[in-house]
Amino acid sequence: MRKGLFVGTFDPFTIGHESIVSRALGLFDVLVIGVGVNPAKKPLHTPEERVEAIEQLYADEPRIDVVAYEGLTVDLARECEAQYIVKGVRSVHDFEFEREQADINRRLSGIETILLPAEPGLESISSTLLRELQTHGHDISEFLPSSNR
Repeated sequence: MRKGLFVGTFDPFTIGHESIVSRALGLFDVLVIGVGVNPAKKPLHTPEERVEAIEQLYADEPRIDVVAYEGLTVDLARECEAQYIVKGVRSVHDFEFEREQADINRRLSGIETILLPAEPGLESISSTLLRELQTHGHDISEFLPSSNR
């Protein structure tokens, strides 16, 4: 059984994240979505709220598990027995950062990382940008999966 792990803070979970999940499901028998707990990112939603929103979004998809986690991604990958880490990349900057992380994760654990480029039109969508817009009262619904609006 091929198991992938897709991680992020997902605050909020965007249509860009949804695209990565959809594409990753074609590669894996099971996809674990790891909701990272990182207070430094100044989250608007608790980890429990983020997990619940993603679980609701994929309630009809039995191949998806959603968990909150703290610490290293490779530790979560080992814990959930994922053979691959899945990351989305929106830009060259993202690619370089994720490539370096992939190298270290492979050295630490032997777990490979698969980098999926953002689909055209989704490259500018980031949770950080959406939190900023939301904080200033802007409607961000067009950037959220339809069932989370």
